[in-house]
Amino acid sequence: MSKNNIMNTYGRFDVTFEKGLAAKLYDINGTEYIDFVSGVAVNCLGHSHPVIINALKEQGNKLIHISNYYWNTEHIKLSEKLMNHCDHDKVFFCNSGTEAVEGALKMARKHGKLQSGSDKNIILYMDNSFHGRSMGALSVTGQGKYQQDFLPLIGGVKKVNFNDIEDLINNFNDQVCGIIIEPIQGESGINAANVEYLEKARELCDKFNALLIFDEIQCGMGRLGSLFAYKKFGVIPDVICIAKALGGGFPIGAFIANEKAANSLVPGDHGSTFGGNPLGCSIAVAVLNELTDGGVIDNIDEKSIYLKEKLNELKNKYGVINEIKGMGLLIGISIKTNLKEFINLCFKKGLLVVSAGTDVVRLLPPLNVTREEIDSALNILELVMKEVII
Repeated sequence: MSKNNIMNTYGRFDVTFEKGLAAKLYDINGTEYIDFVSGVAVNCLGHSHPVIINALKEQGNKLIHISNYYWNTEHIKLSEKLMNHCDHDKVFFCNSGTEAVEGALKMARKHGKLQSGSDKNIILYMDNSFHGRSMGALSVTGQGKYQQDFLPLIGGVKKVNFNDIEDLINNFNDQVCGIIIEPIQGESGINAANVEYLEKARELCDKFNALLIFDEIQCGMGRLGSLFAYKKFGVIPDVICIAKALGGGFPIGAFIANEKAANSLVPGDHGSTFGGNPLGCSIAVAVLNELTDGGVIDNIDEKSIYLKEKLNELKNKYGVINEIKGMGLLIGISIKTNLKEFINLCFKKGLLVVSAGTDVVRLLPPLNVTREEIDSALNILELVMKEVII
């Protein structure tokens, strides 16, 4: 097999996988790995879960795609399932998190125009944030390393300091149509928003009639211990961007909105060729049923406590860990040693993890990970810490 035909846009590990089961992956040589990346928070039920396989087979035999000129039973079912678990009213289906962000940004702009004409068009975003790599999403990503080679980006956006209430107040005015926030910043180091900061953002959005947008693409769909991340913070946004775990591995995204925000968009304002296709929506319904009715989410807090307790034991024993960060099963360990070396050693010993920011190892196990699988991952982390001990 030649790899030369694939564009060089990723720094890949030297491994080729061909199958997976639960929290395990197997390469073309049959070598087993414990997967604590989960497709970067995508494979919430691990690999080859029967509810996903069954939905794929059953719906694939009935209807895959028809376009959005028509209704289909599966996108209606999925919309009902999502609305039953949030405080919102409408959903738009797309294919990815980046597309969900793009749609939310357009909604904020349209909402602003309807309220106050073309002058209400500023979107605030956070420093160190990450919302995607398309031109719109990249424009509200607060990390210059992703932006610098693609300037100029779209205008009408302004960066504010994450968790800095005074800076937020100073930059909020009648021209702001929306603000986009990750409740937990994943890519920059597993940094959680302060509840007080989110409450002030909600207050300012209400005062200036702007939309509060939460990017829950990585931290949502059960990863924090509730289907929607905002419920862990007690602040209700106007718009929520979701994707990743929504399809459990099948590409699907969405943005959800309350009535006020959703009514901004009318036919012709936004679209997606494959968004809401019956196959993707059927799989997402099966995934959500397993997460909610199947009780997977109910066990997240218990697993999180156990994992953090064990990581704290390693922190005290070896002195390699600076800090344990995150919520639920979105966990980061800030380390004192070389990050790339640490992650590569994990890989060589059969544990898949990825970085977040400059010094954080990100742990993203499947949400149905077993205690035995957690213990296996912890054993490898301990072996690596013994090897790199300060």
